[in-house]
Amino acid sequence: MAEACACGSTLRPLRCCAMDPATASPPGSALMLAPGIREAETLRQAGETGRALALLQEVLELAPWAPAALSVLARLHWEAGRLGPAFVLLERIVAVDPANQEALRDAVRVALQRGDVFAALRHARASVRGDPLSPDAHHLLGLSLTAANRPVPGEHHYRRALELAGRREAAVLGNLAANLKAQGRIAESRALYGELRALGPVPAGVLLGEARMEEAAGDLDRAAAVLDEAEAGAPGDAGVALARAVVASRRGAREHALSVLDGIGAAEPAVLMEKGRLLDRMGRPAEAFAAWSEGKRRLREATGQDYGAAEAAGEAARLGGFFTPERRRLLPRAPVAPGAQPIFILGFPRSGTTLVEQTLSAHPAVAAGDELPLVGDLAAMVPRVLSSPLGYPEALADLWMGDEADGLETLRDHYLRRVRGMGIVGPGQAWFTDKMPLNEWHLGLIGMVFPASPMILLVRHPADVVLSVFGNELTHGFHCAFSLEGAARHFALASELVAQYRANLALRLLPVRYEDLVDDQEATVRRMLDFVGLPFDPACLAPQENRRYARTASYAQVTEKLYDRSRYRWRAYRDQLAPVLPILAPAMARLGYSDE
Repeated sequence: MAEACACGSTLRPLRCCAMDPATASPPGSALMLAPGIREAETLRQAGETGRALALLQEVLELAPWAPAALSVLARLHWEAGRLGPAFVLLERIVAVDPANQEALRDAVRVALQRGDVFAALRHARASVRGDPLSPDAHHLLGLSLTAANRPVPGEHHYRRALELAGRREAAVLGNLAANLKAQGRIAESRALYGELRALGPVPAGVLLGEARMEEAAGDLDRAAAVLDEAEAGAPGDAGVALARAVVASRRGAREHALSVLDGIGAAEPAVLMEKGRLLDRMGRPAEAFAAWSEGKRRLREATGQDYGAAEAAGEAARLGGFFTPERRRLLPRAPVAPGAQPIFILGFPRSGTTLVEQTLSAHPAVAAGDELPLVGDLAAMVPRVLSSPLGYPEALADLWMGDEADGLETLRDHYLRRVRGMGIVGPGQAWFTDKMPLNEWHLGLIGMVFPASPMILLVRHPADVVLSVFGNELTHGFHCAFSLEGAARHFALASELVAQYRANLALRLLPVRYEDLVDDQEATVRRMLDFVGLPFDPACLAPQENRRYARTASYAQVTEKLYDRSRYRWRAYRDQLAPVLPILAPAMARLGYSDE
């Protein structure tokens, strides 16, 4: 066969991603090929994938828009772990047949597996629009919203799925319990797992979720006991083994944790990433970096995802090009609304933002909002709110029109209304935190909508940040964490954009060095509280005593007493980081760090 399409579908480019719809045969032309499609499905179910693939290539050469054939081919790729081509094919089905609920829901599942939460949300919303009485559609939207760090509306759709089903389905209850854990509602999550146990035999996957909840809550003994149950029901399950290694590591039994991870067969990316973090804590940097590198390689291979460098650079250029010194006096600002106000904790992922949130929310006047996806929502809303034909940020120019002058107040009120709906702020609390990663990309918008809100910008040695990002599974920032170079390039891009904002705009912003917080905790904490306008409270010096559950990769670290072992950790990885240090050099110089 001729050269296959780069997406991995095995089809010719002219019958795949390079296809001109005007030259393709119409969808109805596949009717005469229906017997071949049915035979391909029979072969797939029988495990004869090679013959099924060859037959589908012939069918789709003649009828490239045939949804049934595309569906079988997508399933073949999906079952083989080739998520990229599976997703491409499912999206093609939806393009041909937007009402195809099976394809929409499969697209959601594949998108979630490959970490593309935005695509999952898009297709899950389409599924609910098309079939609003389907429990499965609501369940998938609940999964997608929770994965997109929107657990409150996710909870709504889980509960709607249960209502429509008319019964307490274990799969939905298990995901709802995990959702409540993500909201920090541990007692309610634990109660749901108890309900699942009362319903009958609990699947190993649900037990695994319960064990993760107990581990996150700090009850390691209970987590270990639940994992014993899960292993009895699913001997050799890689997810159970991974969770057991995490528990052992938190108990300090690192050698045992490593042996558990080594005992897992064909290591998934998550196993390799956890192994790397464990080796890092054991002082074995070369082995740790090798594990991370292999984990990220397998992740890119399985998901078809990598850093979206061009898209990121384009967005940064548009933002920087709009918020210029010439526009500084033209940009209006919304007045302060009554009620609790946000404190924006800004900084690249893994720069110390969770530690600062734990510190500030230990103060009785501050509620922890965690990672609120609301600033991104506001950016997406700008063209619609201002009735502008332009995209964001260019649509902000419509604020200069007399009939759109109150647009910022509309955006502000939407943000605050959503916060109230989440029940974040308690009695007597005048502030709440918003530490959504990479909110600093929207510093200009934040400064216009909330001009009086304090912004605390976390600064940490760029090489430390990039190393930590590379050692974790993150999807923020155009999937920059999928490669070392991607993490470095995105950090450099974000750093340059923040520098532009600070030079061009009047912002209520306090830079705080992570290293200062570690070296001189009390002075740094006092400086942050003074900046917000709060009296000093000794509780802010013991963030590890803050019993809230932090919904980030740092959830375990922030329960420990403040430590300095992560400060300048990059030095142990100097050789491995050498290729990206030149990329980070301008940011280092700008922020006052060196590569020594």
